[in-house]
This record gives sequence, C-alpha cells and structure tokens, in this order.
Amino acid sequence: MSEAPPRESHARSWRGLGGGFVAKLLLMMLVNAAGIAAILSAHAAQAWVILGVLVAGLVVADWIYFSKRAVPLKYLFPGLVFLAVFQMFTLLYTGYVAFTNYGTGHLGSMQQAVDAALIQDERPVEDSPQYPLSVVRDGDLLGFAITDDADTVQVGTAEDPLAEVDGATIGDNGSPSAVPGWEVVPRAELFTDTDLQQRVVELRVPISDDAEDGSLRTREGSTGGVYTSRLVWDPAEQTITNTETGVVYSPSDRGSFVSPDGDRLAAGWYVSVGFDNFVRAFTDATYAGPLLKVTGWTFAFAILTVLTSFGLGLLFALIYNDQRVRGRKVLRTLFILPYAFPAFMSALLWRGMLNSEFGVINEWFFLGSDIGWLSDPWLAKIAILWVNLWLSYPYWFLVTTGALQALPADVMEAARVDGAGRWRQFRSITLPMLLVSTAPLAIASFAFNFNNFTIIYMLTGGGPAFSGSSTPMGSTDILISAIYQISGVSGGRADYGLASALSIVVFIVIGVISALAFRRTRKLEEM
Repeated sequence: MSEAPPRESHARSWRGLGGGFVAKLLLMMLVNAAGIAAILSAHAAQAWVILGVLVAGLVVADWIYFSKRAVPLKYLFPGLVFLAVFQMFTLLYTGYVAFTNYGTGHLGSMQQAVDAALIQDERPVEDSPQYPLSVVRDGDLLGFAITDDADTVQVGTAEDPLAEVDGATIGDNGSPSAVPGWEVVPRAELFTDTDLQQRVVELRVPISDDAEDGSLRTREGSTGGVYTSRLVWDPAEQTITNTETGVVYSPSDRGSFVSPDGDRLAAGWYVSVGFDNFVRAFTDATYAGPLLKVTGWTFAFAILTVLTSFGLGLLFALIYNDQRVRGRKVLRTLFILPYAFPAFMSALLWRGMLNSEFGVINEWFFLGSDIGWLSDPWLAKIAILWVNLWLSYPYWFLVTTGALQALPADVMEAARVDGAGRWRQFRSITLPMLLVSTAPLAIASFAFNFNNFTIIYMLTGGGPAFSGSSTPMGSTDILISAIYQISGVSGGRADYGLASALSIVVFIVIGVISALAFRRTRKLEEM
C-alpha cells in the first residue's frame, strides 16, 4: 500500500486542525500583542505590581487556551478577567487611595511636586527683553516661535528648549509669520478660542537645557519674556532652597516640603497616611459634625423612601386589583408613567416646578407665595422625599400587583369562609405573604436609595449649605453625594483620600445591613 506524498499529508494535517484552531491562534496573537504592549507600558511607568499582574495573566491565558485539560476555564476566564478589571481593581484601588493623602496639593510623585513648585514660583526676569512671538502648532502640540536680537527665529515646546530654525519668515510686526514644519496660529483664533488661550498662557518653553536659565512665557500671545524661579532644587539633599531668603524646605513624611519654621510649599506628593482619613472623618470638627448630620439624613431618606413608595404602590395595587374597577388597564398605565421617564429629567423638571420665584407649585397651589422649597433645609428634605416618592412608587405598584395576582386564591377563600374581614385578611394573610416575595426587593431598594446620587444632585445639588460650616457638604446631601463633594470633582479642593475612606465605610454599612436583612428574610420564609 503506497503512502501519500509528503505535501498531501501536510495539507491534510492542516485541514485536520480546523478553522477553529486557526481563529483561536489569531485571537491569541492579538491578545498576546496587546498584553505585551501593556507590559511594556507598565515597565516604562515603573508600575511593578501592575506589570506582575499583567505577566501572570498573560501566561495563565496562554496556558488555558492552548491546553486540552482546562476546558471549563476557557469559558470562565474572560468573565473572571472582566470581574477583576471592572470591579476588583476599582475596589482595591479605592482601598489603596483611602490610606493616602491623595488630593489637592498632594498629586503625583515627589519629582512632579518639585517641578510644580518651581513653576508656581516663577517670576519675570528683570530687564528681560520682550521677544516678538508667534504661537505655532503641529497637530495638538503647541510651541512658541520668537525672533531674537539677531533677527533669527527660534522654536521650542514644553519638552524641547528653544532652537534656531532655518527658512522661517518674519512678518511686518517682527514676529515669525511662517515656520517650516509648523503652523502659525492666527491671532484671530487666539482671541476667540478660550481653551487655546488657556493653553497658551500656561505654556512654558525652556530657554535652554539648563533649567536655571528659565523659560519663555507669554500673556497675550504676541510677545514673550523670560521667567525664572527663586527656588532651587538639590536632588542630592532632596531639598528646595529659596535663593532670595535662604530658607531651605525639606521633605516631610506627609508629602510636603516644609521649612524649619513650619512654612509649607503648596505643591506636594501623595504618601501613605495609614488610618488618618478614617480617624479624621470622625474626629475632625470640620467634617465630623456635618458628616454625622449627613449620615442621619441618609438613613432617614433611604428608610422613608422605601416605606412610603412601598405603601403607596401597595395601596394602588390593592385598589386596581379589584375586578370591580373599570378601565383598570388604562389606569395602571397612567400610574406607571413616572417610572418610564429618566430620573434625572424628572428631577430637573421638579426642580423648575419647585422654584420659589417662578415655579408652578407656588404659583398654582399656594397662591403665588414665596415658599423656598429648595432653599430651606427642612422643606428641601420634604421636597426630595416627595419627588422620590413620585419616581419610585410605580415600581412597587408593578411589583405588588404581580405579587397580589400570584397569591393562592384558596387561602383567601378559606379566610373568608372562616369569617375574616378585609382588614384581618390583609394583616394576617396578604401582607405576610407579600413580604416573603418583596422583602429582598425592599432590601435592594434600600441599598439603591442609600446611594441615590441622581435625585440629590439633580434636585438640590446637596444644598442648602450648612450654616457656619466650611465643608462642601449641604443639608440634603446623603453620604454618596457628600463623598462626591469632598472628592472635588464638581470644583474646589479635592480630598480623594477622605472620599475613598468614606466610600469604604458606606460599602461596609450597606453590606452589613443587607446581610442582616436577608437573614431576616429567610426567617419570614420559614414562617
């Protein structure tokens, strides 16, 4: 029996592999390419922990998808990766930040703090000539082109110091009008584009490779001068010296440069501070009092919202579950309309309606009275509870309607035969059986409203502010919106460390309450 030629045997072996293997091979090539690129980026940033995780993850991925034994992991691994990236990493990073002083004045590394301190202290050099200047760009990269005393054109960027270029053209006003390799930004665009103006004002172009020579800056985009800093950085001693006063600033264990008399430079870097953020949240007079009020209101808001929305939804469900009511389908549809609107749009709508000056609530229902629904602390709380009731009762209307229709009819019939009245049937049979199915949903609703950022932010913005307090928190802030204010995302001083610490506290509180509530739910099922 003759053997197949080698070429034909080789072709059959490749066909035997199938298209699935080829697709898997191509996919893993892309995964490895992306993984290696991420590893190189982590190595360049000296992020050794991330680098180790990336290497381990790539090795495990290759082993799983090229092994014939790890079949279940082939399906589980993508989900585990997404879980680690989008949930575990967020939780772990939040925990890490909670133990640091990361925030305004403490951003980045020590070297970045040094650079920021030197830049912040820059002053114009006395008798510095004012060079005719043009703003140039190459894509998103901005630079300065100047005409020096020798009528030659020099170009530089924030990363590259000024250097002479050949072939440039000088305009009638003395500033460069054309620069090879660069686009000269028209003056008209500088006057109309505010973002571009901000970037130009903040741009600093080094005069030379020596940082002590200063940098070129401009205020209006047509002339530039030399600026230098009074501060000098000594990398060997890791100190900053003010050359005018002779004061030496040394690094502290709190991420700041501090002088012997306690004066501190504004620019700092983030360091580990242990449990200081947790302690500060409960002991610092600036935060402890307002946070205590915010915490009490958070629990009250979440509990009252669940109770009122559940009660109103159940009331409507009982009414429109009665077959004697005509047009039940139409009425049910009308009652669930608030649930169909986006919450943020509804909150904005109610914010306008509750406006004390031109809102329809005061105009139509209170004879044009000037009632500060959103400016008075207690009225603002009532407004939030009312609007959230309007938004959330349709959910419970739908849930309890379905639960009522699922109740066994024979139990209710037996109760009626035994002489139980409507109230007795509701209290002893209907409500307990409803709670068995709706209690887990009530727990989830409590957890949701405990962190209901949308209604607070869109309706009141957390205001009105606490009287006599310097914190960014307000009377209607709940913990999640207070964390948002403390983080400085909306403007002001940012304190990411404290915000992260409070986020962990909220996470623990919700977890403990949910665990206790679910245990109680299991007892209801047993009953």
